[in-house]
This record gives sequence, structure tokens and C-alpha cells, in this order.
Amino acid sequence: MGDRWELGAAAGGSLLLCTALLVVGCALGLRLGRGRGAADRWALVWLCYDALVHFVLEGPFVYLSLVGNIANSDGLIASLWKEYGKADARWLYFDPTIVSVEILTVALDGSLALFLVYAIVKEKHYRHFLQITLCVCELYGCWMTFLPEWLTGSPNLNTSNWLYCWVYLSFFNGVWVLIPGLLLWQSWVELNKMHQKETSSVKKFQ
Repeated sequence: MGDRWELGAAAGGSLLLCTALLVVGCALGLRLGRGRGAADRWALVWLCYDALVHFVLEGPFVYLSLVGNIANSDGLIASLWKEYGKADARWLYFDPTIVSVEILTVALDGSLALFLVYAIVKEKHYRHFLQITLCVCELYGCWMTFLPEWLTGSPNLNTSNWLYCWVYLSFFNGVWVLIPGLLLWQSWVELNKMHQKETSSVKKFQ
């Protein structure tokens, strides 16, 4: 039973790298969000972290998967994905669905996150269009990552270990469902406010 709760060196290193990216994302987001409301500041924190994960972690995953596979690769990023592969074996070897989703995630979601940071900081009119598009893409990525696996009985998922089940699979993937969902709600609220304000202005001139 003790082995099930042991945090090994590989797991510790992977979690440390993710934490380092979170710290950098927080620093960048809070700096860019100075003078803005709390919601926008934390949105910027998330977007900076999101972009870092897509480009720093998932970008190399795509490259390594296209030239070979994670299981036979070396290096810091490869070791992180090998650790995650203990929870989901599809990430160790070339899985067409996973690699296809990740190509889209890196190229589209990563770029959209950067454009959205710019739109928030510069108060661009297209901010919520980008925010809704990015959130839908993130949610679609999670859907396509797990639904095909669930439909086939989850043969590649390892839920026997608390770390793999609740941290790697549930927490890290759940964050990419929860926060895009909250940002979609924020966009809905803000667009509704804009509509009500415009409607009120039109009525005043009638």
C-alpha cells in the first residue's frame, strides 16, 4: 500500500517542471494585467500558462512523435511525457488521434492564446471572439482526447494508482475543461452586458 502513495523522482521532476511553468505564467500574466480588473488579470495568468504548456511541453511532444516516439526518446521533455505515459499509454507510442489533436492544439490553441493576450492587453474589440474560439478548441481537444478511449473501454488508461488517476488524468486534464468553461461564461456575461448597453442606448434615441 505504501508504494501506491510514493512520489518517485520522475514524478517529482515532472510536477516541478509544470510548477515552474505555472510560476512563469503567473509572473507574466500579472505583469501584463497590471491596472486591470481581477478577472482579466487571472485570465492573462491562465493564457500565459496555457501558451507555455502548448509550446514548451506539447510542441516537443508533437515533434518527437512525428520523428519517432516518446518511449524511445531522451531528454527532459521526453521524460515528462514518459511519466505521463504511465497514466495514458497512448502518449508513449504514435497514436494518430492523440498526435492529430496535439498538432491542432500546439498550432491553433497556442497561437490563439497569444493573440488573446494581446487582445486583452490592448482592449481589442475582437477579444471575446478569440476567447470563445480558444475555449471551444480547448474543450474539443479534451473531448477528442478521451471520448474515443472511453468508447473502447479505456484500454490505455491506468487508474490503479492515485497519482495517475487523480493528478495526471483527472486534475491536469480537468483544468483544461474547468477554466475554458469559466472563460466561456465570462464572455457570455460580458457580451450580454454589451448587448444590454447597446439596446438601452438605442431606446434613448427613439
